[in-house]
Amino acid sequence: MNRTLARLFTRLGLTLALGLSPGALVLANESPPPAELPAQELTAQTLYRFLLAEIAGARGQIDVAAQLYLELARSTRDPRIARRATEMALFARNSDMATEAARLWNETDPTSEEAKRLLTGVVSGHGGRLEDIQIQLARALAQVPASLDANLMGLNRALARLPDKAAAQAMVNRLTEPYLEHPEAHFARAQAAAIAERQMESLASIDTALSLRADWEPALLFKAQLMSQAGASAEASKMLQEAAARHPENRNLRLAHARSLIAAKQFEAARVEFRSLLDGAPDDRDLLYAVALLSLQLDEADTAEPLLLKALAAEHPEADTIRLHLGQIAEKRKDGAAARKWFDAIGPGTQYAEARIRSAQSLAREGRIDDARHLLQRAADEDGNGRRFLLAEAQLLREANRVPEAFDAIDSALRLAPDDTDLLYESAMLAERLDRLEIMEGRLRKVIALAPDHAHAFNALGYSLADRGLRLEEAEALIARAHELSPDDAFILDSLGWVRFRRGDTQGALTHLERAYAMRPDPEIAAHLGEVLWQLDRRADAEKLFDTAIAAHPDNETLRSTAQRLRNP
Repeated sequence: MNRTLARLFTRLGLTLALGLSPGALVLANESPPPAELPAQELTAQTLYRFLLAEIAGARGQIDVAAQLYLELARSTRDPRIARRATEMALFARNSDMATEAARLWNETDPTSEEAKRLLTGVVSGHGGRLEDIQIQLARALAQVPASLDANLMGLNRALARLPDKAAAQAMVNRLTEPYLEHPEAHFARAQAAAIAERQMESLASIDTALSLRADWEPALLFKAQLMSQAGASAEASKMLQEAAARHPENRNLRLAHARSLIAAKQFEAARVEFRSLLDGAPDDRDLLYAVALLSLQLDEADTAEPLLLKALAAEHPEADTIRLHLGQIAEKRKDGAAARKWFDAIGPGTQYAEARIRSAQSLAREGRIDDARHLLQRAADEDGNGRRFLLAEAQLLREANRVPEAFDAIDSALRLAPDDTDLLYESAMLAERLDRLEIMEGRLRKVIALAPDHAHAFNALGYSLADRGLRLEEAEALIARAHELSPDDAFILDSLGWVRFRRGDTQGALTHLERAYAMRPDPEIAAHLGEVLWQLDRRADAEKLFDTAIAAHPDNETLRSTAQRLRNP
């Protein structure tokens, strides 16, 4: 092959441009005169890379296409390829590649004012780039009709780095004005409006896109997302269900409907949909995992376990998370050895610390506290996440009623990190258990000073005072502040109810405690609620509550002692 690249572009430029991805232009129209182009022989490798870039662009692999064009520009130093590389890099939102490509373009065609302007804009970041970017995008839309729809869909990606989202939306609206007969133009407008946090405009644009192309999958999925974000999850799910019913062969719509049911917290219905999809693809590891997780959510471990095992055998990418779930299933069956086998199989990564802590907790439940501590200390040395393992060790010691040892361990760590709010909070809770109230209060107040939005520090201090009948007005103010910071926390609602009870507002206490227990049937919340019901002379309700709670939590000392005290005054 002895033709030059210049001749190749002259003969093939238009033909190849018809298949280009977003950002591609017909370069032959504005090329420098042939005499100014590099007379480089066209090798088989060069042609192969050029065609590879074209194919990548046509398939929407913008990053790959941009990288290939940039490599061609480096080796050929052809200004038209450098220009193409610049445009592709801009669409790929890769500022480093765009800068290098623009410099090559400017070097190989120093007479091009456009290359100079674009280089200045790219190098200077976002400042002064808007006009140049709009020119480039408008040309890309206008000059490659075959890629118009793909280019419209890529507009918001090209503008993603602009910090002014309202300006980006205005630019998208201007760029799409000539193409409003295309649903892709309205999709681009919907995306831009959503990014600019103008949800109603976004919904209006996506509805227009759907009026031009009914049941268009990307638009349906985007509309469902917008509806869910607006709090209309049930309506979004219904819309997807109807679309999937019209197109039962469309797996993406069926998957979206199943996921929308999860967002709407309709877990049983979601499992039915995922199970139906799984029946059609019984070896699909993602569907296996989804049905397993929903079964766990529905507290059906026996159903989940074989699905998790099958997903693990299929080499699901969340293998360590699956092992963690399998270990938890074994824990619920009180099979500590099997649970630890799964936990110990989890290697370094996001689940490593959780797995080691659960192994230690499993050992502690069998009375092997020292073995559990050694495991955590060894894991801390291996992982480098010493604080989390130390806090877990302190928790194990506290639950084993070895509170002084737990306090000493945390206190030693605090000497090295005196402003660590997690360590301060934990040491305060341990000091409270040891009845060292001055230390508790001092450390909680330090937490509040260091982290004024630490709701649990306000709550812990307020509850500790209220439970002892001390400074009740101040206690209620502290708990009220915690409630402001975290209004849906069941334990803070419990504290609010308890301080009201301590201050004599039994009916007000009942309101908060009933809400807290409905949110989280914790044994200590049950103890407080039972006492308030008893005080209100609703003893039958209190007895029923105590019986139910004790059956669920037979080892909780606070609950048992409260029930015994009230039943046997």
